[in-house]
Amino acid sequence: MAKLHPSNSSHRLILSALLFSTLFIHYSLADVGNAARYGPPYLPTACFGRDVSQFPSSNLFGAAGEGLWDNGAACGRQYKVRCISAAVPKTCIPGQMVEIKIVDRAQSSVSRPSLRGTTLVLSSKAFQAIANASASFINIEYQQ
Repeated sequence: MAKLHPSNSSHRLILSALLFSTLFIHYSLADVGNAARYGPPYLPTACFGRDVSQFPSSNLFGAAGEGLWDNGAACGRQYKVRCISAAVPKTCIPGQMVEIKIVDRAQSSVSRPSLRGTTLVLSSKAFQAIANASASFINIEYQQ
């Protein structure tokens, strides 16, 4: 019984199709969750107590929700965050991403977040950098 071998043109066609299909696949290393906002007072924090130097000069910081808290290991982590959707259309600021530093635990923060049980709670300045300030929570894409 003779074996059938695909021709070189068949191989090229298959490879071309595979390469072409990769143009339409979006690879992402980010996770999806939701974010709320919180305002002052920010001290004391669960991470660094009353140490004012914990806050970045940009005031782009946040508190980790229970899924990210990891028994305090989240303290000091940096996350890139962008708004992807919200209940009200045009809430997200297109193309805007913010990098925040985790300084607190959402569940125990002094100032209550605008929505309990969120993935991240952003400082007012961080929240307003990616979404309309009138929103109370947004859906986000984030990565460490």
